[in-house]
Amino acid sequence: MLPDQTITDIADQLAGAERDRTMIPRLTARFPKMTVEDSYAVQNEWRRRAVESGRRLVGRKIGLTSKVMQVATGITEPDYGAIFDDQVFENGSVIDHSQFSNVRIEVELAFVLGKAVRGPNATIFDVLKATEYVVPALEILSSRIEMEGRTIVDTISDNAALGGMVVGGNPTNPSTVDMRWISALLYRNETIEESGVAAAVLNHPATGVAWLANKLAQHDDHLGAGEIVLAGSFTRPMWVYPSDTVLADYGPMGTISCRFA
Repeated sequence: MLPDQTITDIADQLAGAERDRTMIPRLTARFPKMTVEDSYAVQNEWRRRAVESGRRLVGRKIGLTSKVMQVATGITEPDYGAIFDDQVFENGSVIDHSQFSNVRIEVELAFVLGKAVRGPNATIFDVLKATEYVVPALEILSSRIEMEGRTIVDTISDNAALGGMVVGGNPTNPSTVDMRWISALLYRNETIEESGVAAAVLNHPATGVAWLANKLAQHDDHLGAGEIVLAGSFTRPMWVYPSDTVLADYGPMGTISCRFA
């Protein structure tokens, strides 16, 4: 693994990039032997500082769970990051575009847990039993590491490229719907740009949540009651710019929208 001081230095650089809305050079170009464990060490240092500064952890995001996202990024395995309370926006929010870098939108389902989910042998059934409800969500991607040629090591270090999330639509009991068939139409400025079905996320979006619980168990961590878990996108990321209006139509589960100022 990289020396502790190097982990700290990278976390410092990422904090500066987040503050200044800039990007740092690709980590894998500077540290060719950097591992996935190194990248999670960077992310954990970033998370530790956030909690220490008073930010409240409210959930986790899972990324790169669908084939369409893996093809779009050239990365072939999932990753995860932390969600803090100041990154969650309500349906219909007007959001300051300049607080993010390389802004893109993804269409997802958010699982709100009523009970904890613990690995290392969590299954989709454990997740469904623990889920209080699922709700439509938009993930706002923000890249603080240069995008050209980035690998999963860069993405994990960058808190899985999470900028924020918008929560909306109709909360749904997971026992009342076959989540594989939940679909969405994604619009930018009243023009449809993307569409997808939730089965694209590992055949069932709850599979990603189980994967995350098992991954966290390797670090003596778990998914807690009350946490929000973004299960992964089932469309390609859509670029958005200042003055853009975004709307995702989930049919019976309602719509979710935001505008970037």
